Amino acid sequence: MKLPWRHDRSPSSEPGVSEAQAVDGDLIAPPRPLSLGGETRAPAGAAPSPLPAGMVIAGAWGWRLLVVAGCLALAGWLIATLSEIVVPLLIAILICALLQPVVRALSRRRVPHWLSIVIALLALVVVVGGLLVLVVVQIRAGASDLTTKSLASYDALRQFLRTSPLQLTDAEFNQYVGQIGSAVKNASQEIISGVAAIGTVAGHLLTGGLLTLFATIFLLIDGRGVWHWVVKLFPRAARPAIDGAGLAGWGTLTSFVRVQVVVAAANAVGIGLFAFFLGLPLAIPIAILVFLASFIPVLGAIVTGALAVLLALAVAGPVQALIMLGGVLLVHLLEAHVLQPLVMGGAVRVHPLAVVFSVATGSLIAGIPGALFAVPTAATVNVMVKYVASGRWRARPEGPASAIEASASPLQAP
Repeated sequence: MKLPWRHDRSPSSEPGVSEAQAVDGDLIAPPRPLSLGGETRAPAGAAPSPLPAGMVIAGAWGWRLLVVAGCLALAGWLIATLSEIVVPLLIAILICALLQPVVRALSRRRVPHWLSIVIALLALVVVVGGLLVLVVVQIRAGASDLTTKSLASYDALRQFLRTSPLQLTDAEFNQYVGQIGSAVKNASQEIISGVAAIGTVAGHLLTGGLLTLFATIFLLIDGRGVWHWVVKLFPRAARPAIDGAGLAGWGTLTSFVRVQVVVAAANAVGIGLFAFFLGLPLAIPIAILVFLASFIPVLGAIVTGALAVLLALAVAGPVQALIMLGGVLLVHLLEAHVLQPLVMGGAVRVHPLAVVFSVATGSLIAGIPGALFAVPTAATVNVMVKYVASGRWRARPEGPASAIEASASPLQAP
């Protein structure tokens, strides 16, 4: 019987085919497709594909991209469904990235590890709680002065508009003030709903706070064991890449948090000084609010800057408001073009345009929590993908190291 792939020439003329592989001149198996440079080609004489080569390549890429998009959509759905657990965990990771250098520095001074963790957590609570208490005390102390100056500025603004070239009457002025009040009321309702959404996402404020506290403590105590368990969830062949990418991502995250603290402090000092020299009654609360809001990139700076300008307009007048606006813009320009490149260096390589779109996308999808986590997530994922694509993980051993405990640079080969 002649097989359909029989060759007329003798088996000895077939390269790589011995006599034992031929029976009566028939090959035991058909020739396999040739693989040249990773591209599989059909054997000579096979029917050509009816589709153009470009369509075949586009189709191959297309279904793979659809699978990746489906996996990302599934991951997003799981995060949204489990948001009451995910949000406290992400906050705990950010706090751990902030406190871990402090814990390590105390441990190097022969302070017990558990005591280092307690000191770092207490210091964080004292600093944040002290800032909030200072804001409340300053606002209560300056409330009466603020009310008096606001009413005087309101009357001065009405008189100025009445005698200005605009010639606004009292009825027109009241109409515009009513429209502004309605817009502020709608915006405040959105802000309140966003704050309520944070409480809902975290499961209730107390539950979310307890989950965040416990997760932070366990990450600081046994971050090595947690990361070891995560790496072991992947196949053995993929563990070097996962471990190296985690090491790079953790280094980037710690650098990002460190940079944000410096940037937030610089913004607070700059805007607070402008408010102080303009004679605004709430200069210290403004500076503290700028510091806390600067941890939400772009969005926090816009909100606190607008708040400072409105306060200057209400208390001091339009000229001081314009000066305050110029000061806010100057501080943020110095931050974007001088401070961040100087402090951040090459540790967190995210383009400013990517930062803006990341914050916009995060706030659109998940509100304030999305805006908070958007930029650190984008920076971490960017470095992790670059590390895996570079192939440097091939030189790593299969056993997982500790990305949580590592102090190497995120771009340094582990």
